[in-house]
Amino acid sequence: MRMELRVCKHCHNGEHGNDHKTAITRDMVKCAERIREYKDLIGIDSLYITYVEEGDTGGAEALPAIVASIGDNQIQLSDTQLVMEDADGNMLVYPEPEDILKVLTRNIDQMAEQTRQDVTVDLSPEAAELL
Repeated sequence: MRMELRVCKHCHNGEHGNDHKTAITRDMVKCAERIREYKDLIGIDSLYITYVEEGDTGGAEALPAIVASIGDNQIQLSDTQLVMEDADGNMLVYPEPEDILKVLTRNIDQMAEQTRQDVTVDLSPEAAELL
């Protein structure tokens, strides 16, 4: 299985002035980094973390799937999403932060069952509230 977490670089850096979204974005990245560190325990081949900036064409670095919606009669690309590809080439895309955090924390829970090391990630109150 391959995974790619795409997040808005400006949200991650706190440049949009939305502290709630910044905390959640940073937590998603922390979880993804931990999974990448221990990915072999749960059979993940690779995990990419991509920081998307305005003007990027969806931000796909590794997995060619992009989530879009229509708003104000224009196509809007989702700058935050988790893309997963299984061994058969099937793609799963999670564009909602709540779903992304659930998938990532479940992977961390699976890793915790496979090792005696502490693989937990301390989540912000904002992320904990989503879960």
